[in-house]
Amino acid sequence: MTRGGDSDVDIELADAVAAVRDELLKAQSRGASSDLGFEVGPIEMEFEVELRADAKAAGKFRVWAVSAEAEAGVSRGRTHRVSFTLTPKLRDGGELLIHGSPDALAGPGDLSEHQGR
Repeated sequence: MTRGGDSDVDIELADAVAAVRDELLKAQSRGASSDLGFEVGPIEMEFEVELRADAKAAGKFRVWAVSAEAEAGVSRGRTHRVSFTLTPKLRDGGELLIHGSPDALAGPGDLSEHQGR
C-alpha cells in the first residue's frame, strides 16, 4: 500500500507473530550443533495497528501492523497501539529451548544465509 508517496508493505498482525515463531524455530534448528543453549523467555511485542474492513469477508475486520512512517499518513482515530507478551511453548507444553544435541558436531552450523549481515 502506498501512503504519502512512500511505498510500505502492510503486514497482518498474525503474519508478524508467525514470523517471530518461524525465526525462533530457525534459531532452534541452527543451535542443534551447539553445546550452549538458551531458554526462550517471554517475548514482548508492540505494534501500531490499523483496523480495516475486509471487503471479501462482509462484516469482518482485519488488523494490520503499521510502520512508523506509514502511521504518520493515517489519521490517529484509525490507528491503535497493541502490545502483548507471548511465552513460547512446545506443542506438548514443554519450554522452547534453543540448544544443541550432545551427539551433534560442535560449531555454528551453516552460515551461508548470513554472510554480509
